[in-house]
Amino acid sequence: MSIARGTPETSPGTRPRKRATAPASGASPLRQAWWRLRRKKIAMVTLTIIVFIYAVGIFAKPISTHSYSETDLFNTQEGPSRDHIFGTDRLGRDIFTRTVWGVQTTVILTIIAVGTGGLILGVTLGLVAGYFGGKTDAVIMRVGEVVAAFPGILLVILIAATLRPRIVAWARDFEDWSNFADWSPIGGLVESGVVDYFVVTIALLPFAWFGMMRLVRGQVLSIRNSDYIEAARAVGVSTPRLLFSHILPNVTGPIIVTASFGMGAIAGSEIILSFLGIGVQPPRPSLGFMIADVSNRGTAVVSVMQNHPEQLLAPIIVIWLLIFAWSLFGDALNDVFDPRTR
Repeated sequence: MSIARGTPETSPGTRPRKRATAPASGASPLRQAWWRLRRKKIAMVTLTIIVFIYAVGIFAKPISTHSYSETDLFNTQEGPSRDHIFGTDRLGRDIFTRTVWGVQTTVILTIIAVGTGGLILGVTLGLVAGYFGGKTDAVIMRVGEVVAAFPGILLVILIAATLRPRIVAWARDFEDWSNFADWSPIGGLVESGVVDYFVVTIALLPFAWFGMMRLVRGQVLSIRNSDYIEAARAVGVSTPRLLFSHILPNVTGPIIVTASFGMGAIAGSEIILSFLGIGVQPPRPSLGFMIADVSNRGTAVVSVMQNHPEQLLAPIIVIWLLIFAWSLFGDALNDVFDPRTR
């Protein structure tokens, strides 16, 4: 009597292991890219870190254990405890809560800045410049080159420092008018941080759009005379549909890679602005302002690190993790979308 022997994948008493099968040849490019991305362990680890940090920012209110503006002068400079996981700062505010809300500030500003400046403005102008060429291309490129000629972070600081007083004054005038008109839902624009978000977003736009625009323009220049584009023109496809339905899907890969690198760069710029005092203003927490609040007390930073290291470590570790994870994830995306590395 012969005895059936199981293969290594289907040995007796064990379930067959499922192997990840490649998507069909007709699958969309994004689906194929997602399958290749899942096979990269470093990409999935960094993606998990990014999703976790952004989830903390999105759900900051239910995660918080205290009010981010609540002070307790009887419990200042406390170390980590059951009531205060990361301790308290010089005003007795809970560092864990302020870190969570600081993450929300960074999440909101990076999404808005990259979404409006990098994706909407940069991609649209890149499509227009690359497709139409001529004077349209020349005007867009010259404007972008003038903006890019300024040192990036100095331009952001200049815009934020000059615009904020004027926008805050307009917002307060609008609040006074809304109170006079008994239109209560408009009140509290400045205190809620909306004005600060608006100012920082405007300041970060020049930093976000030009690189994306130049990338998309180059991609469009290489495919605008392709056979399928000429065929679409021949059957009477409108220009907007041609740009966004036929050309844009073919440059999605480089856009995703550039946007992923931009998320980390924009997060770093926002933190620098807050550290310098021209970003999001108190009482709204910001990771950059938390670091500045610790280091500008008239004592050496070294002594602060020795006596109360948790006050600096919490925001610094979050900042480092976010920027480092975006950088590695961007490298993984570049490998996924680059045909030479497949």
